Amino acid sequence: MDRGVLPQAIALLLAVCSFGPTGLAEGVQCDLQPVDPKVTYTTSQVSEGCVAHVPNATVGVHILFLEFSKEVSTLELTVQMTNPNGARPQEVLLILSVNKNIHLTLQVPEIPLHLAYDSKLVFLQEAPKAVITELPPSTTKNQLFLWANTKGSIISAAELDNPQSILLRLDQAPTSPSRCTLEPRKDMGHTLEWKSHTQASVLGCHLEGVTGHKEAHILRVLPGSEAWPRTVTVEVELSCALRDPEAVLILQGPPYVSWLIDANHNVKAWTTGEYSFKIFPGSNIQGVNLPDTRQGLLEEARKLNASVIASFVELPLASVISLQDRSCGSGLQPSPTTVQITPPGEGCNQDLLLSLIQPRCSDDVMTLVLRKDLISTLGCTITSLTFWDPSCQAEDTDDKFVLRGTYSSCGMKVAENVVISNEVVVNLLSSSSPQRVSMSPSIPELMTQLDSCQLNLGPDVEMVDLIQNQEAKSSCVSLLSPSPGGDMRFSFLLRGYVVPMPTAGILSCTVALRPRTWSLDVHKTASTRLNIVSPGLPGCRKGLVLPAVLGITFGAFLIGALLTAALWYIHSHTRHPGKREPVVAVAAPASSESSSTNHSIGSTQSTPCSTSSMA
Repeated sequence: MDRGVLPQAIALLLAVCSFGPTGLAEGVQCDLQPVDPKVTYTTSQVSEGCVAHVPNATVGVHILFLEFSKEVSTLELTVQMTNPNGARPQEVLLILSVNKNIHLTLQVPEIPLHLAYDSKLVFLQEAPKAVITELPPSTTKNQLFLWANTKGSIISAAELDNPQSILLRLDQAPTSPSRCTLEPRKDMGHTLEWKSHTQASVLGCHLEGVTGHKEAHILRVLPGSEAWPRTVTVEVELSCALRDPEAVLILQGPPYVSWLIDANHNVKAWTTGEYSFKIFPGSNIQGVNLPDTRQGLLEEARKLNASVIASFVELPLASVISLQDRSCGSGLQPSPTTVQITPPGEGCNQDLLLSLIQPRCSDDVMTLVLRKDLISTLGCTITSLTFWDPSCQAEDTDDKFVLRGTYSSCGMKVAENVVISNEVVVNLLSSSSPQRVSMSPSIPELMTQLDSCQLNLGPDVEMVDLIQNQEAKSSCVSLLSPSPGGDMRFSFLLRGYVVPMPTAGILSCTVALRPRTWSLDVHKTASTRLNIVSPGLPGCRKGLVLPAVLGITFGAFLIGALLTAALWYIHSHTRHPGKREPVVAVAAPASSESSSTNHSIGSTQSTPCSTSSMA
């Protein structure tokens, strides 16, 4: 070869070799645009949060700062305890701080739970199994943190934007620090997982120059604040009306992430890290190295002969990702125009509107108040609001509808359990037929306290005081921690002798019910009979003619006492006004009767311990 031609040939070869990859990358013409597929995800990453480990906490405090963009939103909050036998505080205080109105569906375990929130903003779908506390007014995040510190030890705190559902686990993380200090972009780990109302932004495009019908779904998971091994479950639902799609699933994430794919359709997986399919559990497949840029992932899709990017999503570190695609790329147009259409009849959210109808009862009057700003936010227009009797119409003020009726008017009904009920009729501009809701007054939250307890052993023995003014009378009486169901419990121990030996005793306790919205206390006295037997007890102290040691926990008895008192309260505050009766004590069954309220005690007793101090 001519030496003059050789440099030109080498130069031409270098030009060709360097032009190839550059031209291929620049050749990925993809105009990403919003598309139809729906992507939701569950994550433990929050905008700000903290988790602490306080093993000896008496009251464990969990704080949720919830920011919503809409005036009215729904929230499902589930509180769990994975290990019920593990170490946990005696009580749990859950604080909800919200900026807008929410309808809350709450699921909690059988534990002593206190719930603090602003009742003007939070509407509970059902009465919770918790003690309700009103939050201090106009509280900032820092002020609320300081207030929470006075109530107990802060175990976790998290700030969430537009949450749709939250799973809060009360089990403490042993590796967490001893103090809860808010950190930005915090990964809450096992403590909290949540799903947002805001759907992920899904983009798509046609890849020019590629023929065929293969489509690619690209999910890119961004790194979190903490790098520890985890598995992301990817649920894929593809359904096409016109054809059976040939799909490839590209999953790119941090090196410590593996993937579990649950698909209803045959897909080719192309992932970083390891992956497996749910239908073949335990069969892990090693992935490949993938670029961590948008352009690089689009190039990978083109290398796999995909002609359509059916979905491209970038997400925070998630535990579960759900992808639903029913268009299969058919919604992509060369020059798309996005048009939002509101179908008729979807303007008014009637379900949420009807959930706002929560009448209150006091002074023999049932009252219902509906705020107009909430009605307007739900897209509803009320033309009339009445009870079952249409003559009882709501008063239309500037900012609310007020519907009132006495217990003896407006079609009020008195059930066998003397609870007042009525029907509320709502006429909406968007509905041709009225909406009817049958309603009963909700019972105000009751705070129960054990005021006093006495043991009567008969006329020949002095009355034994066990509890007075909510305090143990002597060192032989112990006020125990609440049961898992939150019931008050106590135990007592007596030593002494008496001749002749008593065969029975009467335990009487006074329970106070204090409605949170009232200052008036309601007291109820309940009694139960105790049968006494006296087997010989070895090893007792000298000088006791009838050696005896008595110790019993009256959990079940107090449950009955509280239930009786609560039923009396409901009965007396919801009955017809003409049926009021005074408070009466509950009579104990005779000793000859076989009753579940009788308690057998394997000892005798006569006098309390000689000392008298707090247990």
